[in-house]
Amino acid sequence: MLIQTTQLEKEVTTQDGTLHILQPIDLAINAGETVAIVGASGSGKSTLLSLLAGLDIASSGDVLIDNVKLSDLDEEQRAKLRADKIGFIFQSFLLIPSLTALENVMLPAELAGHKNAEQQARELLSKVGLGERLSHYPNQLSGGEQQRVAIARAFIGTPKILFADEPTGNLDSTTGHKVEDLLFQMNQESGTTLVMVTHDAELAERCQRVLRMDSGQLTEVARDVA
Repeated sequence: MLIQTTQLEKEVTTQDGTLHILQPIDLAINAGETVAIVGASGSGKSTLLSLLAGLDIASSGDVLIDNVKLSDLDEEQRAKLRADKIGFIFQSFLLIPSLTALENVMLPAELAGHKNAEQQARELLSKVGLGERLSHYPNQLSGGEQQRVAIARAFIGTPKILFADEPTGNLDSTTGHKVEDLLFQMNQESGTTLVMVTHDAELAERCQRVLRMDSGQLTEVARDVA
């Protein structure tokens, strides 16, 4: 089991009392699976993704990544685990404006101490169709091109797990479909486990499993077996 949660909960204290964002969640995801998390805005999808990636801390319960319990790690250790095993694609791209496409993709590998960071970055950008845009800055790229840079950055170092939060949410449908194809293609080529939050029913249907979040509760959506 590559990803596992046990009675995972998240709550925050507000002026009106305690807000339960996630009810106790038990979840297991195998290596190489593609999983979509769907549900209404505010249902807790992005919170769950952040907890699974170690970007946020649970109120109670456990997250295990590759048999490592995240609650046993300090922030520095969690950062190292993310660098070694996890890629993350954000809806808003989160590219660094002062860095070129090549430099944005190289950065995680450089921070992780990979000696061939530039070669990896060049190959990935070529794979996502941006081999001629290496020296362009984010403000010189379209939204779809920026998202492809973000995908290349997420795949550098060949992570075991790729988390994607609304990866096509800011893209037009044509560009969105190209980005979707790219995600699944790279998932298959690298054997990377893909876990994504999406409002796009068509994108969710392409995944092997669909999980629905409703008011902080997670259930598996039954799939038709033809």
